[in-house]
Amino acid sequence: MKNKNIEPVPQEAQETVRSSILSALASGPVSAKEISGLVGIPEKEVAAHLEHIHLSLHRAGKRLIVQPAECVKCGFLFEKRERFSKPGKCPVCKSESIHAALFSVEAPA
Repeated sequence: MKNKNIEPVPQEAQETVRSSILSALASGPVSAKEISGLVGIPEKEVAAHLEHIHLSLHRAGKRLIVQPAECVKCGFLFEKRERFSKPGKCPVCKSESIHAALFSVEAPA
C-alpha cells in the first residue's frame, strides 16, 4: 500500500522553450521543423515562439534573421512574408512543394 502523505520531489528547473529556441538559432540557420525536433514542441507552435523572440531580440538590439521560403518548382521567394509559418502554396505556380524559411540570430557587433 502506498503512502498518500508523501509529497513528490520537484524536478530541477530546465531551460525554457524560448531559451532553447534561442540556443538553436544561435547555432546557425535552422528551419521551424528542425527547431521543433531540437526543442521537443510541435512545429505549429514554433511560429508563435519565433514571433515573441523576434520582439524580444528587437528590444535587446539584436535581429532575427529570416532566409525566406522558396518554391521548389519556380523559385519564387517569399521575401515580403511577415509570418513565421511555412506557406501553403506558391502564389505564382500554385505548387505546394516549398523549401521552408531558415531562421538565425544576428551575431552582436
